[in-house]
Amino acid sequence: MPASAVSAVRDLPRLHEISLVFIRHGLGDLVRRIGVAGVLERAGQILQWGSAAKGAQLEPQQRLRQALEELGPTFIKLGQMLSTREDLLPPKWTAELARLHSRVAPVPFDELLPAVKRAIGAVPSDVFLDLEREPFGSASIAQVHRATLLDGTPVVLKIRRPGIEAKVEADLRILGHVAQLIESELPEARRYQPTRVVAEFRRSLVRELDLAAEARNIERFARNFKDDPYVLIPRVFPEWTSSAMNVQERIEGVSGEDAAAIARAGLDPKLLARRGADSVLKMILVDGFFHADPHPGNVIYLPGNRIAMIDFGMAGRLSPARRNQIVDLLAGLAQHDDEAMLEVLLDWAGEDAVDEERLAADVGELAFDYADVPLKDIRVAQLLQRVTAVVREHGIVLPADLTLMFKALITLEGLGRKYDPDFRLVDRLKPFLDRAIAARYAPGAVARRGGTNLARFLGLVGSVPRDLGRLLKDARRGRMRMDLDLKRLDSFGRKLDSTIDRITIGIMTASLVIGSSIVMTVTSGPRVAGIPFFTVLGLAGYLLAFVNSVWIIVSIWRSRRD
Repeated sequence: MPASAVSAVRDLPRLHEISLVFIRHGLGDLVRRIGVAGVLERAGQILQWGSAAKGAQLEPQQRLRQALEELGPTFIKLGQMLSTREDLLPPKWTAELARLHSRVAPVPFDELLPAVKRAIGAVPSDVFLDLEREPFGSASIAQVHRATLLDGTPVVLKIRRPGIEAKVEADLRILGHVAQLIESELPEARRYQPTRVVAEFRRSLVRELDLAAEARNIERFARNFKDDPYVLIPRVFPEWTSSAMNVQERIEGVSGEDAAAIARAGLDPKLLARRGADSVLKMILVDGFFHADPHPGNVIYLPGNRIAMIDFGMAGRLSPARRNQIVDLLAGLAQHDDEAMLEVLLDWAGEDAVDEERLAADVGELAFDYADVPLKDIRVAQLLQRVTAVVREHGIVLPADLTLMFKALITLEGLGRKYDPDFRLVDRLKPFLDRAIAARYAPGAVARRGGTNLARFLGLVGSVPRDLGRLLKDARRGRMRMDLDLKRLDSFGRKLDSTIDRITIGIMTASLVIGSSIVMTVTSGPRVAGIPFFTVLGLAGYLLAFVNSVWIIVSIWRSRRD
């Protein structure tokens, strides 16, 4: 492992801990292959490779999940992120990683108290009537405590664990170096672009550590649903919110995980499934900003079959262009238009090299498989899994926003079927698609796009005289330069130089042979050791000609071998 793989000596103890955890769970071969063992040995840490691996009888994906759980917040979040990446990992791996949970032993409240005081700028009793010291929930990044404001409003305080930032930053540094090592040491893993995945993970985790960013997400969702009487988003109290803590309205209701309580409360599960699906589809296809983890634990049901959503630490954003691509993909599938689907997948591939002919064949097969399936029988989860299998097969790494959206839709369909066995997400999806397509081709939208494109064209045309004037001025001043990167021409030039050199040496060799032959015919003149001087000179010429001939032969042989 090169020295650059570890940014500072202070990360070595953590690197040692990570390596030992992987070894205990039977993943020591990975540690050896990326070279971590070497750097630890050079640092004076001796690993016992021969010890029995913990849980060696388990499947590799199970051992990986256990190792990530043991390593703490950063690696738990990494596993949760990878569980959404079916474009990178096979389904059995993502299903196992989806079992990762963030429930950990709570931090004593006294350790959280300084962060609370800094956030509210006072002692807790000045703001809260009662602040429960025992946590209502405890996760890897933060824990939740219930309280009541002085005016009687029930709230929850989400407080970040103290000291977690330094540990996460060290882990992210190590992950960045390990990703680089994997790309260099494991050729079969390069197609999955581990450095890019770790960079996306870093951005996601840094946002999740900032509890003020979560508060802003909540406020944005509240604005998007302000006119919907069936969806409730908790209120945020920004005056007591910081990066280390946020204060939210406490919502009392029935947890989405408690099916028996839903029945006891007299709620309609089928109606809840439909309203929940509509709310998430609105987030994705209309607002372009969605809750990326709509599992039952993040949903609360209220009287009147209303829905409240909580825990907005993980949110996804879709640009208008990306939403149009999603609409094109789903519409292409519904209309059996494999060309439209192929164009979307090529857009997602970006600059990555893709075998377009083979991808077109796989997309055509996918469209053919669904050609005779009635719309009501299409399961969106299975469809998205087929799409991700195709992109994984072709080494296409999906943008992070798409993987979050796919995971949200798959989770949503599973949640709907939990409450209604006849629930079909595609039935709820079709009206949104029809509306999106109709809106795209509405006269006003077409006129706006036409006006925008016309303005761009006129701007381009208007800039031509200015650009031409600058070009001519640069030419007159001798500042115009043209750079050509012609690698084939460079190679041809080098070969031409070598050929000319050999021809020149060949002509000189022929001249030496002829000159030496002429000189050796002269018998008069001085002598050297009894031999005529011109005879000696002719022999020297022959010897030099022989050396030149050998050089030319070797040069030709080498050039042919190359």
